[in-house]
Amino acid sequence: MANRVRYELDDSIATIAMDDGKVNALSPAMLAAITGAFDRARDDGAGVIFTGRNGTFSAGFDLKVMRAGGVDAVDMIIGGFRLAHKILSHPTPVVIACTGHAVAMGAFLLLSGDHRIGAAGDHRILANEVAIGLTMPRAAVEICRQRLTPAAFNRAVILAETFTPDAAVSAGFLDEIVPVDNVLATAKAAAARFAQLNAEAHTASKLRARAQALDAIAAAIDADEDQLRSLLGQTSVGPAPGA
Repeated sequence: MANRVRYELDDSIATIAMDDGKVNALSPAMLAAITGAFDRARDDGAGVIFTGRNGTFSAGFDLKVMRAGGVDAVDMIIGGFRLAHKILSHPTPVVIACTGHAVAMGAFLLLSGDHRIGAAGDHRILANEVAIGLTMPRAAVEICRQRLTPAAFNRAVILAETFTPDAAVSAGFLDEIVPVDNVLATAKAAAARFAQLNAEAHTASKLRARAQALDAIAAAIDADEDQLRSLLGQTSVGPAPGA
């Protein structure tokens, strides 16, 4: 897994890059590696660029693990949302270079960055849970609520709408889009600009501004975990946690 999540530190900017050669499925091992990379960036005091592979940021959770169910599936789901909470509260600026599709948990991680740069093109950004018969997890609802416009929030969470990169900017999934060949360079320029901010003021302001959302997401994760743990006797995870 180490070669699927690359960590590079350059002039106080850490680049965390996912590349599993496919769709960057967020397996338990992939999530653990990303979480470890963010911990390393925190210890290095580095700003972060979080990115994927050409054409795909992440298509979400590993479906093989989801279908198998049991403890691994529950740990994966809860681990994904805990990672989103970690990114939202990361002490240094987090720039996400969205290199293509961002689906389900991939979209929720996208919503957790401080500045999100998307690739122009025929890419899909969506939370597809309702479309595939799953009730939206409470944590996912709160992650979407804290970043999307009210109208887009309803369309994304309740109607599983697919957003193009242009529409994703208006909705709140992305802050800007650039040609695909310029995504990483634009992210590096943004990260360098944010590195000039006062570090203590950035961290304190982020935590103050997001305090209500972070508390709501943490409570939602706990509620989702309680519900999922009660389903462990089943052969699969079944519907995602709902109200």
